[in-house]
Amino acid sequence: MSNNTVSKALGWKLLERFGVQGVQFVLQIILARILSPDDYGVLSIMIIFTTLATVFVQGGFNTALVQKKKIDDDDFSSVFWFSMTTTFVLYLVMYFLAPWLADFYEMPTIITPFRVLGLMLFPGVVNSIQLAKVRREMNFKKVFVGNLSGIIISGAVGIIVALNGGGVWALVLQTLLNVVVTTIVMGFTVKWVPKITCNFRRVGRLLSFGWKLLVSNLIDTLYQDLRSLVVGKKYDSGTLGYYNRGKQFPQFVINAINGSVQAVMLPALSKEQDDKKRLKATMRTSIVVSSYVIFPMMAGLAAVATPLITVILTEKWLPAVPFMMIYCFSLAFMPVHSCNLQAINAVGRSDIYLKVEMVKKAIGVGALVIAVFCFDSPIAIAATGLVTTLISCFVNAFPNKRLIGYSYFEQMRDILPSFVLSAIMFAVVYFIGNALILHPVLTLVIQIVAGVAMYVLGSAMLKLKGFVFVKNILFSKLKRKQK
Repeated sequence: MSNNTVSKALGWKLLERFGVQGVQFVLQIILARILSPDDYGVLSIMIIFTTLATVFVQGGFNTALVQKKKIDDDDFSSVFWFSMTTTFVLYLVMYFLAPWLADFYEMPTIITPFRVLGLMLFPGVVNSIQLAKVRREMNFKKVFVGNLSGIIISGAVGIIVALNGGGVWALVLQTLLNVVVTTIVMGFTVKWVPKITCNFRRVGRLLSFGWKLLVSNLIDTLYQDLRSLVVGKKYDSGTLGYYNRGKQFPQFVINAINGSVQAVMLPALSKEQDDKKRLKATMRTSIVVSSYVIFPMMAGLAAVATPLITVILTEKWLPAVPFMMIYCFSLAFMPVHSCNLQAINAVGRSDIYLKVEMVKKAIGVGALVIAVFCFDSPIAIAATGLVTTLISCFVNAFPNKRLIGYSYFEQMRDILPSFVLSAIMFAVVYFIGNALILHPVLTLVIQIVAGVAMYVLGSAMLKLKGFVFVKNILFSKLKRKQK
């Protein structure tokens, strides 16, 4: 697969993610100004368990359907019926788990909202099949309308409910409707209907590859949410609301970039799995470009955290600032992690993927235990993510030296220019924010303009590879439009 094909697919996926994330960003601003940190804390607990259930149902099969070289509609239908049956059983477990969850976290009002939110698992099964078909075709235009429609309609409903005093129900209905509407709209573009068949042999063959990814994804999801579970239990729902709000801003950006990279890179790398040189070249391009884009965005977001939260969420959310800064730095390397993991998947070594995940999570849990018992602070709990993400860079990259000849030190050398320039930009922008005594809006504007100008000019002067690549893509698109 050519770099041009990959870049086109990545461009559409980025457009889709940033379009959806942009609307989602505005929606969350509006809802956060209406609702309280306690409402978001309650939602966070519910989302953790519904996300784990989603991963359990879809985590291995979705990737297996994309990675398998030859596949037909019987495979898709068999996976659908098997997943739907599993979802039904899992929902019953969640339904009866709700009272225990309310008692454990001392949130008596969580029972009914949790049971309603769990219904999102059923349309989620359909949507996972739709997304697998789209990813195989690398035709991400089809996803854009569905996701955008889902977030707009569900967001409107959520705002109306919030304005009428709905509290946490506004967030529950918004989350549930988002999945339902997206699935319905995508049904018109993907045009897939399951057959009344379930071939267990085919399910078994896909599961032989996917079960390792399923376990890996479950471990990763539980690990990512473990800090929230600890904060929610050790402190109160308000603190958890600040914690997750601080994490949510950088995660919006990361989900857009990282979701695009993962969606494009697995099918792209899978098609090059027999040619190690081209596989390495494709992965290298992805790492260079994604780090060039994401490093300055995360550095800039961290630098403007205080005026940004003051302006868009009001001062009641200022306790979220330190959490936001920590997660900007710890999530900045996520696309690099994803490229390494997708390369391992692409060559069919899900066993190595699982081992890598287990090593990283063991290190992360150890760091979390130390933070909980040695430091009585949610800030310390959040900071464990920053420590472990740096260690994870080496752990993720280590197998790819042998698998495709792309070593950890080569990767660090490729991302170092973008990292250094982003670090310098952060220092300058942060200094500007502390030096100026102006209205938060004016301070924010000055910081953003200074940061963008500095990074773009620095990239042009140093002729960074990522800058050249992005510039060439943009110019080629402009030339085609002019013709």
